[in-house]
Amino acid sequence: MTKGAQLYEGKAKKVFETDDPELLIVSYKDDATAFNGLKKGTIEGKGVINNRMSNALMKLLERKGIPTHLVEELSDRDTLVKRVSIVPLEVIIRNIAAGSFSKRYGVVEGLEFRSPTIEFSYKNDALGDPLINEYHIVAIGLADQSEIYTIKKMAFAINEELKAFWASCGVILVDFKLEFGRLPDGSIVLADEISPDTCRLWDSKTKEKLDKDRFRRDLGGVEDAYREIMKRLEEHIAEAKK
Repeated sequence: MTKGAQLYEGKAKKVFETDDPELLIVSYKDDATAFNGLKKGTIEGKGVINNRMSNALMKLLERKGIPTHLVEELSDRDTLVKRVSIVPLEVIIRNIAAGSFSKRYGVVEGLEFRSPTIEFSYKNDALGDPLINEYHIVAIGLADQSEIYTIKKMAFAINEELKAFWASCGVILVDFKLEFGRLPDGSIVLADEISPDTCRLWDSKTKEKLDKDRFRRDLGGVEDAYREIMKRLEEHIAEAKK
């Protein structure tokens, strides 16, 4: 598949046209940002890990009946995906209190919820990706009630699959962000990525952070954490194939 003109460059990825108008190439970068771009840096090798991990997890979800935009991994950093119209929402599933949730509600980090929670943020950098509720989403035309229902159902199903997968790797899935897109026929599919950039992942025994929080909070060992979480994923997949 030929990589054509660049259509978009975001904080962590570039998107390119291909010779098929229905397909795009996503190329993952090592750039890292936090706090809506206020903090910037580089995590060496991050693009390769995020690309490969995201593709592996999307393949897992596809096998479990979750439709995604994934078509084919082309290289360590490049992946062929279906062209979708991104629903301008960040969908956050939380299993344990951490990050902005703990700060917002004064809840101690590490509190395990009685049931998973879901939040929506309006994808708008200029506004700082503010929280938004379902009534507002419908009122301003970001998605309709049917799409919201589908997104919520898929998000909670994804949570159950990923929690079980990461538990088998000795990892706790604390929370994570998802994005969804519309195919030309209007159907909703999982898009974007699933990686240490978009998930909080803690070691099951030590509660050591193995994700982007090491960058956000200046904890050090960022590259080592990304490599460790990728190593566990690959080892689990290899074991499952035996």
